[in-house]
Amino acid sequence: MEEFNLIDAVERLTPEIFRTYKGISKNICANVDLYSGFIYRMLSIPEDLFTPLFAVARVAGWSAHRIEELETGKKIIRPAYKNVAAKREYVKLDERIHDIHISGKYVPASERIEK
Repeated sequence: MEEFNLIDAVERLTPEIFRTYKGISKNICANVDLYSGFIYRMLSIPEDLFTPLFAVARVAGWSAHRIEELETGKKIIRPAYKNVAAKREYVKLDERIHDIHISGKYVPASERIEK
């Protein structure tokens, strides 16, 4: 309940804080993703899967936006992506799977043994 109450407070208080400090008077509603991590945790979904679940759920929408931009010639709806990760060599999928699975059992990133 502690985590839920925190998220609920963020949802309730953010519009008031934006009005007070930013002078924004439009109605601000929380995105459904505000609660996603909380729900994933309740379902015992490993934290390592939170981002992939988020992304997979949006691929169709992102693709539709890009197709629309290409077909209409108008500006891109989504902001440009700027990779801030350090460059690294590509690792083949079957070589990566060894690090993630031990005897077919999922191993969280925090428990994986680095090569």
